[in-house]
Amino acid sequence: MSTYNHLKGEESPYLKQHMTNPVEWYPWGEKAFNKAKQNDLPIFLSIGYSTCHWCHVMEEESFTDQKVAEILNNNFLNIKVDREERPEIDKLYMEVCKVMTGSGGWPLTIFMTPDKKPFYAATYIPKNDKYGRRGLLSILPQINKLWDKNRQKLLNTAQQVVTHLKKQENLKQVSIDKKVVDKAVNILDSIYDEEHGGFGKSPKFPMPHYLLFLLHYWQKKDNKKYLYMVENTLQNMRAGGIYDQLGKGFHRYSTDEKWETPHFEKMLYDQALLIYLYIETFRATQKTVYKDTAEEIINYLTRDMLSEQNVFYTAEDADSEGEEGKYYYWNLSEIKNILNQEEYDKFSDVFVIESKNNINLKLKNIENYDKITNIKEKLFNEREKRERPEKDNKILTDWNGLAIAALAKAGFVLDNENFIKLAKNSSDLILNKMLTKNNKLGHSYCNGKLTEYQTLDDYSYLVFGLIELHQATLDYYYLSKAVDITEEMLKLFWDEEQGGFYYTSKENKELFIRQLDTADSAIPSGSSLAGYNLLRLAQLTDKVTYREVAEKLLDKLSQKVIDSPVNYIFLLLSYQYIKEPFKEIKIIGDIKEESAKKILDEFRNNYWPDVLINYEKQEQNTQFSLCKDFRCQPLTENVNEILNNL
Repeated sequence: MSTYNHLKGEESPYLKQHMTNPVEWYPWGEKAFNKAKQNDLPIFLSIGYSTCHWCHVMEEESFTDQKVAEILNNNFLNIKVDREERPEIDKLYMEVCKVMTGSGGWPLTIFMTPDKKPFYAATYIPKNDKYGRRGLLSILPQINKLWDKNRQKLLNTAQQVVTHLKKQENLKQVSIDKKVVDKAVNILDSIYDEEHGGFGKSPKFPMPHYLLFLLHYWQKKDNKKYLYMVENTLQNMRAGGIYDQLGKGFHRYSTDEKWETPHFEKMLYDQALLIYLYIETFRATQKTVYKDTAEEIINYLTRDMLSEQNVFYTAEDADSEGEEGKYYYWNLSEIKNILNQEEYDKFSDVFVIESKNNINLKLKNIENYDKITNIKEKLFNEREKRERPEKDNKILTDWNGLAIAALAKAGFVLDNENFIKLAKNSSDLILNKMLTKNNKLGHSYCNGKLTEYQTLDDYSYLVFGLIELHQATLDYYYLSKAVDITEEMLKLFWDEEQGGFYYTSKENKELFIRQLDTADSAIPSGSSLAGYNLLRLAQLTDKVTYREVAEKLLDKLSQKVIDSPVNYIFLLLSYQYIKEPFKEIKIIGDIKEESAKKILDEFRNNYWPDVLINYEKQEQNTQFSLCKDFRCQPLTENVNEILNNL
């Protein structure tokens, strides 16, 4: 019979994974911190997520081990946090880890005082000394001894870390000019992989916001080099092992520079941003490979990641049966047993086969992507008989906001009502189940339980989705909801005195510092996306204050943008639209009239990222106006006049 620790009753899939560990885990909360203070114990904080491979490794090695558990239980108060459920906790202590060690990752391991101030940080720690790392069985006794015999040394370290983090919030403001955009492009150019696409060596992440930035830059400059950089990357990724060639959808990153061997997690945010990117590249090129790839990812999401409430789950694990990638790998003999000789010959013409074991399928070239459909289905059906990786069934507001944006964009561009319906259904669930009457957003919804801690990402990502849904449907409801949530975002996260967005709500007093949200990571930051949203809403609603907030945001982060523009790449999109504002086509009358349909068809079939559409239904002949450079041209019934002026 299993013995449960204090995680019993938690809904997070990650916390559930640890609720029978012999380690006496507590969830983050006052009960844990009060007990640590009462018993004068340092805190052992472990942060991870349910689909994290090395989190599984650390659990199997250490947290199920009686000897490790005994040391932890006798000398520490142990807290386990799901970084996807409580991203504000993860964000702060990940920054601590980077400050103290120079890098970060998961699992994240923090030793800290009962008042939450950290004095030691690491990522994965083995049980025993190995891999050039000290093990838990070495570290725990030493920290316990320091806590008992030389505590002031630890407290001094903690205070130094806190002081350093607070200094980071004091940002110098400088003047930005257009050279910073070219600087960002030159940096991307220097780290771009000419042969395989993408940026840097290994591990190699998709970095869709880099590619969206280059797509915008190409459209502004009409330099085909930057479109090629985008296309080369997207084609290599689509042909590579980072793409699930049978089940579709992208894995989280490639462990090599050729996109061949992935880390097999599948994350909702990757699927969403890559759908968006492939669709935008289709608009730019009209090449069906990009359209088809986006549709395949959507089919994967609807088949494997759609909840009963018609909103999307968080992620799929890399591991199954205790082994990373086992669900995805093939043996050559296995393939030959499934396929007849004719099928195998066709199969080997399309896919690269370099070994007899652990074959992760990748295409010989992108032109092969739509061949041998029946053979791929045969292998897929056989793979479905295997034990599947675990699914994280949390519903996250922020990541679903990105999915809503992607589905709305795809639905509009491809004129596909089913995709738009998926976006509507997801937004309905979030607006009905995760949004309170006073427009406060909960972050995580799992098994009927809403986690109400708010983050900037929830607001900015959802507003991004609602704006795209408005652009896809021209239904004012979605625009009004985007405005309502933006107003609440400004109340909760905007620094009225200094400018800039905090990651945590002003109502969240749990952490020892309130962090400004600044740099992008593998995806755009909530701050960067908020700036972009504000400029679009300023155009669509004529709220000048939104534009002013976006300008203040850029001023606040100006020194960081100049010093490291690639880390603020999505904010640089906002900068460009401050300098050259969005254009807006106003449609007044009946959207179903042929003249209005012509506008929408042109919008579908051209890559115009700097153009927005607004619609006001009236009983009159349909008229149009093009607004740009802070003025709207006279209304006209002549569609061609509008299109020519674009």
